[in-house]
Amino acid sequence: MPTLQAAHHDVTPTPALDSDQPRVVTTATGRRWLAVLRLATGFIFLWAFLDKTFGLGFSTPTDRAWINGGAPSQGFLNSDAVVGPLKPVFAAIASPTSDVLFMIGMLAIGVAVMLGIGLRVSAVVGTVLMLAMYLAEWPFAANAGSTNPLVDYHIIYALALIVVAVLAAGDTWGIGRQWKALPVVQSNRWLV
Repeated sequence: MPTLQAAHHDVTPTPALDSDQPRVVTTATGRRWLAVLRLATGFIFLWAFLDKTFGLGFSTPTDRAWINGGAPSQGFLNSDAVVGPLKPVFAAIASPTSDVLFMIGMLAIGVAVMLGIGLRVSAVVGTVLMLAMYLAEWPFAANAGSTNPLVDYHIIYALALIVVAVLAAGDTWGIGRQWKALPVVQSNRWLV
């Protein structure tokens, strides 16, 4: 049976995100798994950016790559994947501007989450993006192609972003602590 002292060594206190919040305490193993979740989630966004930019052939063929004149968000927003009552809304926002904003968002979320910086902003922007894509695919329809109308991968990605932000997962195997110590971040807590 492990002793209380042995269990104490596996517990790592983490600085609170704000001075009015209690300290978050998890096991060292838990912190590492949160870091793995953070890195994997960040890589999902970074990979989407890379594949859509260069047409690596996974979800984007080379001839539809952004660098070859492809339109990443327009291609999705004007496709048959967008269904349901919000289809006209999504078709109306499809434009070269939506392509740029979408790609900047994917890159920024991916890099920030992988580095462990700006996790609050990444969680908010990523969650809005994932919820928009979720609604665009309208999984509530019987033939929408979704295996679960309530919780699909968009929701899981959004939840993962929220969890890594709330639990300061950038402090482990990332540069979150250094980021939070910067004067600009100290004076603008929303950048945490």
